[in-house]
Amino acid sequence: MRALWYTLAIVLVDQVTKVIVKSTMRLGESISVVGDVFKWTFTENPGMAFGMELWDGEPIGKLLLSIFSVVATVAIFFYLRHVRDAPAGYRVSLALILGGALGNVIDRVFYAEIWGYGHIFFGKVVDFVHLDVWSGYPPDWLPIWGGKYVALFPIGNIADLAIIAGVVGVLVTQKAFQEYVHDRNRPATPEAVTVVDEPVVAEPHTDPAPPPVV
Repeated sequence: MRALWYTLAIVLVDQVTKVIVKSTMRLGESISVVGDVFKWTFTENPGMAFGMELWDGEPIGKLLLSIFSVVATVAIFFYLRHVRDAPAGYRVSLALILGGALGNVIDRVFYAEIWGYGHIFFGKVVDFVHLDVWSGYPPDWLPIWGGKYVALFPIGNIADLAIIAGVVGVLVTQKAFQEYVHDRNRPATPEAVTVVDEPVVAEPHTDPAPPPVV
């Protein structure tokens, strides 16, 4: 599937940038790219999106999160194979989501072992893309984030950006995909049968037998 080339490109760019950041920056270090709005800020996320963790960061929660991430990534791959005849835009969008998911799975599964701070399945996701538009403390009545420090655009990475782009692409191409599903599930109409008239073969002419001679 040609769409998987997009997946491979996302994984390569994501992993190369993470290795560069982790090898050349200190944890918490920030480098300005565009003033104070856009920066490279090196952080590590042990949990899910927005830093949320299962079981308050207990090891079992981290392990389950890593396993779930692997299962979800495999499911996306097989779904992409299932719709390999779908419109190109839809398949490319899924390939971007798959690339982003796989990029972060590599961090969660292998990084603790590779970088020497833990065991397999207990890695932290390397984040560094920092769009600093707004940050603060939402009101306490807000579910999940109430009373906690929240950034409007949390620090992410290339994999996160690919997932966001893929989700947007899936929404944009949803109409074309629904038409594809409708056409694929439409019952096949029987082909018209052309009746060919067979030539009429005339019976051979035979004269009546002559009367008997008396």
